Amino acid sequence: MIENYKNKILQGDCLELFKNIPDNSVDMTFADPPFNLKKGYNSYKDSLQVQEYIKWCETWISEMVRVTKPTGSIFLHNIPKWLTFYAAHLNTIADFKHWISWDAPTAPMGKTLQPGHYGILFYAKNAKELKFYEIRYPHKRERKSKYLAKDYGGKKGLLHPFGPLVSDVWTDIHRMKHNKYRDDHPCQLPLHLLERLILMTTDENDIVLDPFNGTGTTALAAKRLGRNYIGFELDKDYVEITENKLLQEEPNSKIGDFWVSFYLDNVVTIRNNDWDGLKNYYYVPLKPEEIDKQQIILQKNISISTPLKSFSDLKKECKLPDLFEEYDTKIIYKSSI
Repeated sequence: MIENYKNKILQGDCLELFKNIPDNSVDMTFADPPFNLKKGYNSYKDSLQVQEYIKWCETWISEMVRVTKPTGSIFLHNIPKWLTFYAAHLNTIADFKHWISWDAPTAPMGKTLQPGHYGILFYAKNAKELKFYEIRYPHKRERKSKYLAKDYGGKKGLLHPFGPLVSDVWTDIHRMKHNKYRDDHPCQLPLHLLERLILMTTDENDIVLDPFNGTGTTALAAKRLGRNYIGFELDKDYVEITENKLLQEEPNSKIGDFWVSFYLDNVVTIRNNDWDGLKNYYYVPLKPEEIDKQQIILQKNISISTPLKSFSDLKKECKLPDLFEEYDTKIIYKSSI
């Protein structure tokens, strides 16, 4: 039955659409619901009474857990105020893993600490069966010198060439602040934020479901990483925007056989266990301590958009077909090693 809904954006109320999804059929669920802050959504009034909002949230959260496989993950994005209520409910039906703090400063609100982060709750359907992969992000470097921003002292010999393991505090992914990058939607998330979550908890061809699809960030990230997606969305205009964007995307955010997340021509998230294969596509300093002053570099001399485009578009723009070979519609780097 789940096959009837794979790779589709379904218009309607998520509570009604959830009824079509079987128990234990989805590998990852992610929700970025209305925040009840009177945002300007097209088809939803974002101003419920507190108890009405909480009750509504508990209903769709329970549905998310129901449809998630025992090996699967549940992610919920919101402001800390509402996440405390979400956690209280989730603690009774799933297993807590992490509260991910996503660094996203906002304007001062007066008579309170300045809000500095959004939260992403990470729960497992069953912690003992959870599918999970350690992930890494690039070392943070000084803008001019390119030296590592963090002083590792006598431990430089232990540096990983690509970068550190990701913790539960994310400061390297930033909010979408420029209108030229945003769709006509009040709460759009960065694509590489979703790609990181997907790489962390799913495999190729797994199913990712988002009950508040918006303009399709989750679905786009899933498609780019070779996963299946299911999106629920109340507003027909948002559905149309998503479907138009999905038509332009290919499952090609990878280097060789390894799925990765790109942003501004750089790889920003990899799986830790993929590094042994990925390192063959980089120039890497011979000594680990040299990472302090020398950045690893992909073995290529062209600029590639984020994520990698289809082979035909890339070839047309770059005019350097000899750097690539086409195989089963995937982009594969030719290693110079």
